[in-house]
Formats: sequence, structure tokens, C-alpha cells
Amino acid sequence: MTNQGRPVKDISVKKDDSINMIFDQMSKSGGFESRNLVDGLNILSSMVEDKQCLKFLSFVGAVISTGLRGIIKDMIKNKMCDVVITTCGALDHDVARHYSNYLEGSFTLDDSKLADEGIHRLGNVLVPLKSYGPLIEEKVQAFLQKEYSKGRKEMSTHDVCKIIGSNLDEDSFLYWADKNNIPVIVPGIMDGAVGSQIWMFTQKHNDFRLNVAADGDLLSGLIFKAKKSGALMIGGGISKHHTLWWNQYRDGLDYAVYITTAQEFDGSLSGALVREAISWGKVTQNAKQTTIHAEATTILPFLYSALLSRVK
Repeated sequence: MTNQGRPVKDISVKKDDSINMIFDQMSKSGGFESRNLVDGLNILSSMVEDKQCLKFLSFVGAVISTGLRGIIKDMIKNKMCDVVITTCGALDHDVARHYSNYLEGSFTLDDSKLADEGIHRLGNVLVPLKSYGPLIEEKVQAFLQKEYSKGRKEMSTHDVCKIIGSNLDEDSFLYWADKNNIPVIVPGIMDGAVGSQIWMFTQKHNDFRLNVAADGDLLSGLIFKAKKSGALMIGGGISKHHTLWWNQYRDGLDYAVYITTAQEFDGSLSGALVREAISWGKVTQNAKQTTIHAEATTILPFLYSALLSRVK
């Protein structure tokens, strides 16, 4: 490592210091996870400015239930990625929060009482029943019916996401993905409210088909042409793995930043460091890569702010 052996410097933050000045000091602090955070900023800056790089943004759906939805939306609005891979929950929360509100809560609330009051708990976010299941059913069925009435009998998951986005507005990440022609792919789309509504739609329209293989056609067309590729992966699970899986077909990611709270000792995909993917050919041996052990809603706003001040 080029930084090995340098003297550790104390961080000194002054009133008018910019966020990049603070990040610069963190890079010399020998400060445990802060060094990985700085590495992540440097990698993302290079990735975003690399015009030859196909850029992936993957994230778990739960973050869209929080205020981090605004950062995700802005990254897509500002075209910091070319492809989004996420879970069905992201679609659910994007639709629900566009038409309704979630509420601030606590991790320590009584879940039995919440159930009696018709409120779901997602960590310390409260999701009123009326803001979720029935609302998503009403909206998604209407969106699908409108397209079906036009003669559309088959859709991929990125088609579904584009259709939903076209019916939402500027607060929605799906809206900006549609507007900027950034495909959103949901490999596990049946695992959520929107996926259930697609299934319900097929029960009444037996000639309607969800074609997940078409998502593979789209990804292969992008991957095989890419001179370089990179990814910001927020959280693990299927969204992270799908990003890594498809990039093995071009010998791996050239840039990779992964944010996780999971541990690697149990062999889980969510806990696996980015460097483990090198052994699978999903990340190149010479990639600029780091794993940031942190909770995404805590650090991503600061990381994004520093990124904005760096990139053109």
C-alpha cells in the first residue's frame, strides 16, 4: 500500500472547513473505517468521471423507506449511474411514499400494539397499512391495466419500473430513472408488494407475461460492450450479487465500492468483502475497490456531498 508507513495525523476541523478538506484529513488519520470511507470517495470520483465506464448503482429496498431515498433519487437525477439494480421493496416504498407518508418511529415500540393500530414497523420507520398494501395494489393494478389496454401483453422488470416511474413525479427515483433512460432491474421482483400485484394481474389476464429473461438481454447488451465497469453497492443480498454476477462476463468490475454492516465470518454474500469477488472473476485483480463497514443512511449523505464537490 502506498500510504503504509506514513505518520498518523490528527484531524482538526475548523468552522469554515469544506467537506473535502475534512475528507482529506481523514485520509491521513490512520482512522480505522474512515480510511475506507475516503478510499470509497476517491474510487467513486474516478468512476463517475470515467466516460468509458458503465456505472452500476445497487441498493436494498429498505433504504427507500428512509430519507436516503432523496440521495438515491439525486444520484439518478444527476446521471451518476447507467444501470440500477435493486429489490422489489424499493419499488414498493417509492410508490407508497409518492402517494402517502411514512412516519418516524423507534426500534423499541411495542409491535403488538402497532399491529392492532394497523401500522407496520421497518426498523424505526413506521409504515401505516393504508399507506402500503392497499395503496400499492390500487396504483400498480391501474398502471398495468393502462398498458395492457394499449395491447402490451409482456414486460420485463425494467419495463415495469419504467412504467411505474412514468406515472410518478420528481420526488421518485423511478421517475428520474425513466426520465434519464436509466434501466432499473429487479431480479427478485416477486418478493414484494409490486411483484404480488403483477402476479394478481396475471390471474385476471392469463395472456399477460413477466419476462425476466429480457432483463438478461438488456444487461448482456450493456456488459459485453463496456470497456470498463464500476459499481456502488449499498447493502448486500440479491441486488449486490446480481451486480457482481453480470460483471463476471466482462472479467469483473474495474471500480467497486460496497457499503455494508454485515460480517464475513458466516460466509454470507452480504458479509463478503469486495475483494472476495476477485476470486470469482466478478471484480478485476487490479480494480480500485473498497468495502466500507458502515450503516448507509449515516454515511451516504456525506459521501455524496463530497462527491458532488469533486466531480464535474
